[in-house]
Amino acid sequence: MHAAPLDEQQVKLDTLLRAGRWFLQSGIQAPGGGVARFYRADLGCNRAVSTEITGYTVNALMFLHSVTGDAVFFDRARGAARFLVQDAWDPAAENFPFELGPGAKSMLYFFDCGIIVRGLLAVWRETREEFLLARAVHCGRAMIRDFDTGSEIRPILTLPEKAPVDRDWRWSCNPGCYQLKSAMAWRDLAAVTGEREFSDAFNRQLERSLAGYADFLPGASNSERVMDRLHPFCYFLESLLPYLNDERCALALADGIARVSRYLREISPVFARADVYAQLLRVRLWARGTVPLDADAAKQEAEALARFQMRSDDPRIDGGFSFGTQRGEPIPHINPVSTAFAIQALHMWHAGALPPLNALI
Repeated sequence: MHAAPLDEQQVKLDTLLRAGRWFLQSGIQAPGGGVARFYRADLGCNRAVSTEITGYTVNALMFLHSVTGDAVFFDRARGAARFLVQDAWDPAAENFPFELGPGAKSMLYFFDCGIIVRGLLAVWRETREEFLLARAVHCGRAMIRDFDTGSEIRPILTLPEKAPVDRDWRWSCNPGCYQLKSAMAWRDLAAVTGEREFSDAFNRQLERSLAGYADFLPGASNSERVMDRLHPFCYFLESLLPYLNDERCALALADGIARVSRYLREISPVFARADVYAQLLRVRLWARGTVPLDADAAKQEAEALARFQMRSDDPRIDGGFSFGTQRGEPIPHINPVSTAFAIQALHMWHAGALPPLNALI
């Protein structure tokens, strides 16, 4: 793969710029605006365009624009948002399918829909383009109609039947506290539209998540599967950040930070995910007014996270962040979400300033 991690000093100097260049020049975003799930460096190809990853990338590009002031990031974010509204929307399903292109799976994911809505709203806040808000509202209503049974959220539906898929050991196939991050789209839509339908739906998921989160970890006896579960568990922690005045949420967040930190340190020599380091660091920093910051742990996480950024003569790799490591060796997946989470976390750490919570990628 001819790639090597950056050292700490280099990260401080150019993490944002190199990662931003990767988003712009690597080809991870297609000319039409859609973004591939990740780049397979070992095979030299991108995976299929993913609606979820496109939504995440919209938020990442908007964050890069806010930090650098470079209009090219905003233009790319706007192009990705337009792609989602105009090209990715499935009129028959009245929602965003999982993937696009040859071999794409005919499925709807609740989680993906919420990430897409939040991406559309991020651009709408700047442009006030009505078609973006209209599509976000349409999707938000479909999330309630198709996924929320009142007692739980069905994670994945088949198309065109919209039948729930069979559940297995994978966290993504099961309901859980992690879905609260996607449900934040309802919270955001309620704030914009004033519609109680959205706030009620979010509150239902908040109560379900608080009631069941303690059982999510470890969730498996295999340590690598536990590491994989840390990632969605951090989604739950991120979603609590606006509610730290609620004692239940503050206690759950403090408990969750301690649990993720412990498992991450135990398992990382065998298998480590960059996104978990980034998510944990972001949560620590945003929550530090309520949960005392463990500065030594945060410093270790920032240093470990920086090592996932890759250096290469290949623009498809350089500046992006590897998905993770196995026994210390980089996994050859250059990942837009890992990159997005990492640059936000590292910027927060090095700049010592916190962006507004609605900038959470």
